[in-house]
Amino acid sequence: MCRHAAWLGPVRPAASLIDDPEHGLLRQSYAPRMQKYGTVNADGFGFGWYDGSRPVRYRRTVPIWADANMPGLAAVARSSCLIAAVRSATVGMPIEETATAPFADGRWLLSHNGRVRREALRPLAADPESMCDSAWLASAVFALLRDGVPLTDTLPAVVRAAAEGDPQARLNLLVTGGTEVAAVAWGDTLFTHLEEGVLVASEPLDDRPGWRAVPDRSLLLASPDGVSVTTID
Repeated sequence: MCRHAAWLGPVRPAASLIDDPEHGLLRQSYAPRMQKYGTVNADGFGFGWYDGSRPVRYRRTVPIWADANMPGLAAVARSSCLIAAVRSATVGMPIEETATAPFADGRWLLSHNGRVRREALRPLAADPESMCDSAWLASAVFALLRDGVPLTDTLPAVVRAAAEGDPQARLNLLVTGGTEVAAVAWGDTLFTHLEEGVLVASEPLDDRPGWRAVPDRSLLLASPDGVSVTTID
């Protein structure tokens, strides 16, 4: 459920994740190629970019193909750091803008692809934006980041805690602060492509060679210094 993607590198429009590639998130909203859970992602969408150090979001509850404003905005929303997602809501979760990625706190933007029992996050979550499971997960991540815990420690800590409380949880995450992109592969597919920058996506956005699968239960960190992938024990 859900598909998401991020970019870190030279300035590009959000359209480079959404409707420019043959298999961008627009196509993945109705015809994903590798999605294991659900068949369409029609329960909303969102994308975020950075105006200097300030994150900006656009989120809707309609299918991405039904928003006439999306193509024009995605073409002019340009940044060196981008994040975007299309949503397939977990059964029983609300369909509302506050339940739609990317979630935000300060300079941070976050997207979740998966599902998790909210009770597994109760000890870590604080004032979630929505009652949906992804908002609770975002709240848990943001709470640790606000406390000064480094991103590379925060994501493994939250994922381990969530998986301990809910062994069936799927916890693929994308998080960015504008100068880095971190991603967790936990229970669903994740791919990366290195070129003049770094693309990270639930599934390849096109058929170019060079896409590589990120191993399950791994943390990927992309920064101007390079890309690393480590196992989450």
